[in-house]
Amino acid sequence: MLEDVSLQQRLLQATESLVYAGGINATGMDAIVKASGVARKSIYRLYPTKEMLVAAALRARDERWMQWFIAGTSAGSPSERLLAVFPLLRSWFCAPDFHGCAFINAAGEVGDPDSEIRAVALLHKQRLLAYLNELTTACGFADPEAMARQFLLLIDGATAVAMVTGQADAADSAGRTAQLLLQTLLPSDGLNPPQA
Repeated sequence: MLEDVSLQQRLLQATESLVYAGGINATGMDAIVKASGVARKSIYRLYPTKEMLVAAALRARDERWMQWFIAGTSAGSPSERLLAVFPLLRSWFCAPDFHGCAFINAAGEVGDPDSEIRAVALLHKQRLLAYLNELTTACGFADPEAMARQFLLLIDGATAVAMVTGQADAADSAGRTAQLLLQTLLPSDGLNPPQA
């Protein structure tokens, strides 16, 4: 059983890495077999279709990415935690293996709106939005759900710009916009964020 778990982890890691770097359509099963060291027969026993395999790899990435994101924004007041999002994103944008948002990339490649891959991408955005909503609610915004959606747009916008332009400072621009939102819309009861 442990061997199956290890085999599955290798398979999902290899699939995620290849798909993130090159895309779903450009990643053939031969490349996945070679990179993972898992036999094709074993792959199809675990995941009968490539779509199921890619969706499973994306679910694993979602879990890991959300843990990283929450850990990187867990210190300080709620407003400080919201502002911490953007330096955290900058560190990700500077990574040599940064290729944008894996979930937007995958959803953009899949034409079928009912695809399992699209469902995983949607789930990731819903989880991220729910976490942001926790922070905006804790800040005391009048409409925390609307504010959480604005922060999600800032995150995804900065991620897309950084991917296309190669400029990590997209995170800084989004962070300045976030700070303006906080300064303008937070109730004036001592929750205002510190000046950057």
